[in-house]
Amino acid sequence: MSPAARRLLLARRRRFSTDAASAASQLPRGKRWDAVVIGGGHNGLVAAAYLARAGRSVAVLERRAVLGGAAVSESDLVPGFRFSRCSYLLSLLRPAILRLSVSVCGGCSLSALNELSTDALYVCMFVALMATSLRVPYSSELELERHGLKLLPRSPSSFTPCLDGRYLLLGPDAELNHSEISKFSKKDAKAYPRYELKLERFCKLMDFVIDSAPPELRQELHASMVDRMKDRVDKSAFWAQLLRHVIQQGQSNMVEFFDLLLSPASKILNYWFEVKTLALCSSAPSDVLKATLATDAVIGTMAAVHTPGSGYVLLHHVMGETGGQRGVWAYVEGGMGSVSSAISKAALEAGVQIVTNAEVSQVIVNETSGKVEGVALADGTEVHSPVVLSNATPYKTFVDLVPSSVLPKSFLSAIKTADYSSATTKINVAVDRLPQFNCCKDINPEGGPEHMGTIHIGSESMEEIDLAYREAAGGTSSKRPVIEMTIPSVLDKTISPPGQHVINLFVQYTPYKLSEGSWQDSNVREAFAKRCFSLIDEYAPGFSSSVVGYDMLTPPDLEREFGLTGGNIFHGAMGLDSLFLMRPVKGWSDYRTPVKGLYLCGSGAHPGGGVMGAPGRNAATVVLEDLKTK
Repeated sequence: MSPAARRLLLARRRRFSTDAASAASQLPRGKRWDAVVIGGGHNGLVAAAYLARAGRSVAVLERRAVLGGAAVSESDLVPGFRFSRCSYLLSLLRPAILRLSVSVCGGCSLSALNELSTDALYVCMFVALMATSLRVPYSSELELERHGLKLLPRSPSSFTPCLDGRYLLLGPDAELNHSEISKFSKKDAKAYPRYELKLERFCKLMDFVIDSAPPELRQELHASMVDRMKDRVDKSAFWAQLLRHVIQQGQSNMVEFFDLLLSPASKILNYWFEVKTLALCSSAPSDVLKATLATDAVIGTMAAVHTPGSGYVLLHHVMGETGGQRGVWAYVEGGMGSVSSAISKAALEAGVQIVTNAEVSQVIVNETSGKVEGVALADGTEVHSPVVLSNATPYKTFVDLVPSSVLPKSFLSAIKTADYSSATTKINVAVDRLPQFNCCKDINPEGGPEHMGTIHIGSESMEEIDLAYREAAGGTSSKRPVIEMTIPSVLDKTISPPGQHVINLFVQYTPYKLSEGSWQDSNVREAFAKRCFSLIDEYAPGFSSSVVGYDMLTPPDLEREFGLTGGNIFHGAMGLDSLFLMRPVKGWSDYRTPVKGLYLCGSGAHPGGGVMGAPGRNAATVVLEDLKTK
């Protein structure tokens, strides 16, 4: 073992304990931290890592015994199998973990700015605006591959079986896509590359927005002139950068971009691909391609393909990347917990102290000054810090942890009335053999192309998806659920016994509260699981008999186990009224909160949900900016 590896191992033993010891015994007594992070999910760990790399002392407090939040791997559910219990694919993780703008006016200090005249300050603003168009990579990224992260790209990436014996395969191979789509529509086969290219072009605009803190107006009424000028520079720089990206898109593309943002997914897909007009005519175009793509627009949401604004989520089809290739999603060796593990190793190496079994019960706020003073744990331990970052949901943070007396009533009301609805159930299944699909002539006991990517069950038409939604909107779980099935063990041999497999079922639609019965009723739970298995049997006979065990997480389970308010996997709805300057609520989109020193760093903040790390990275940047001005 190298000296560096030995130092890291000793540091981990010293700073990271997963036993049931009290939090007090794991923390240095009486220490005042520069920053404390509530929650050891991937965003909280990212924020902690970058704060520590900037020389700040940081403690991460995780309620559960295992790190990762929803990006977690667990092995004790079915003996011999390791499940990615919540999130299950990776693509959205930002390739550039952090970027740093060129400093104001070539490095002018704030003290020097204080001595400048107003005219000189405006000159500095102009120079800074020009400088910020030249963004340079931050010198020390998290180097997750060095910390053990190994991605397993999928090709093909999508398989949709049909009950009539046909199927659709899609992936990064353009020739495969053309051949497969041509089986259903030659016109759609020609349109598909143009559709993907258009979405990729929009993603270049989105990349800038995702990697930037929203240009929120400063809330401080008594900020100094220097702070106000710097804030004006920062906001002007953002809008100047955004304008440059808009100009690069051109007016025609921007009109189409806004159409994508505002329209239902069904409208966008019907514009690009053939519309089925004669349901009984065998020569009519099929909806299989559109239905397959439409699942991207509704995944994780209580929304239909006809819901205005659902078109925006179609960008997720190409927004991420693996190995520099747009739109490629990957499994992670060892499960999604390996992502959190790699980030935690980077954080530990930077000096972060990580404490598990440490449930935060309250954010400590000085009611006279309105400033954060730390957090109190459920065991009575107080952890003191002038900066607290919450990786919990906005509802959990402000309703359960922060004293209501220190929050503006309008702000608290907006947090309470935000949309946290969920229609998602995750079923983790252990099977003794791979499913074999009727539509595939060849039997592949070791895994064929149909087993590599996401398998879309019950998604042969947009009408089928819409019916499933309408049933859930009425309070009943879908009779024929929309299921995204993935089999990571085909590529990852570390998560199941030889010859057996791990299967993830991401299921919609399941309302948080049923109109009849309850998710706490074991009979209701078992009946729904069997309904999902039986639907898969229609496409792959014998699937139900291959199941050796399973773990099911309904919306209330996701809330109880992982702190996801309402069971919403994104920490809150991702509608247009809940994005960018409106996330989590209007007026507080830049990670700061009405409580001085308290910040949001989770998916409830911009840019939202998904395992991307952007909220954590952006929040850390804002914290460091604020600390510099003190």
